[in-house]
Amino acid sequence: MRPPAPLPVGRFAPSPTGTLHVGNLRTAMLAWLFARSAGSRFVLRIEDLDPATARPEHERSQLADLVAIGLDWDGPVVRQSERRQRHDAVIADLIMAGRTYPCWCTRREIQAASAAAHGEGSEGVYPGTCASLSVRAQAERDRWSRPPALRLRAEGERIAVIDRLCGPYEAVVDDLVLRRGDRLPAYNLAVVVDDAFQGIGEVVRGDDLLSSTPRQMLVARLLGLALPAYAHVPLVLGGDGARLAKRHGAVTLADLAARGIDAAAVRSRLATSIGLAAPDEPVTMADLVARFDPSLLPRTPLRWVD
Repeated sequence: MRPPAPLPVGRFAPSPTGTLHVGNLRTAMLAWLFARSAGSRFVLRIEDLDPATARPEHERSQLADLVAIGLDWDGPVVRQSERRQRHDAVIADLIMAGRTYPCWCTRREIQAASAAAHGEGSEGVYPGTCASLSVRAQAERDRWSRPPALRLRAEGERIAVIDRLCGPYEAVVDDLVLRRGDRLPAYNLAVVVDDAFQGIGEVVRGDDLLSSTPRQMLVARLLGLALPAYAHVPLVLGGDGARLAKRHGAVTLADLAARGIDAAAVRSRLATSIGLAAPDEPVTMADLVARFDPSLLPRTPLRWVD
């Protein structure tokens, strides 16, 4: 008899660049609920690749806030900064496979070129400016003071994903960055490698990252890594309809505590927002696991009004 298949591991992976706000905490709560309601392990990863923005004090506050609303995790916290050797190794593999090229384009140049190709307001889709440069042209650009990034030759592949909440989504993958000009591994590379390392079977995260999923699926396939399932949850917005931020007022546990709203009350409000509690009902995370049904989750953004 075959042993039962391992349950999909869930995860939350914040970047320690500031204090978590209630939108981040809601996503963390949902990721935890997806995993725990399935009887799965739940792990934590700190995405601290960039030493210019990552701060240990932010990591400490983030971990404390997760504990305060009742979340726990299995095993030690993994830090991406400690995984650089593996990131660099898989980048070297892709270079040896002939799937990369250097790119000197700035973000502004990419946005301008993308808008010209796809219409005003387009951004983020790389138009392949440096993909076919001659050796001579590359050497000429190498004399510039700005070091190049390294891009993956995606070869125009169209990748489809069936998201657990958003349904079918597909996109043609552009030539994404694997390594930045400062030689740090790029997000779309590191997240794939580290999800595989931690055995992540289901990625639960904000739906602003849905458009990145085909890129990550292509990277995983090229590296021979197993693909996780995906569930992209609606974001939390401010009262003005923009993505939640500090300018929207009391949006962190510390802000709310200063107004006499403790972490238990925040947990209750977050639970209410996903249909798991009545307004102001005291709840524990064990209560929420027992009530959780992914099929009943709201599919629209939440507006957090201070």
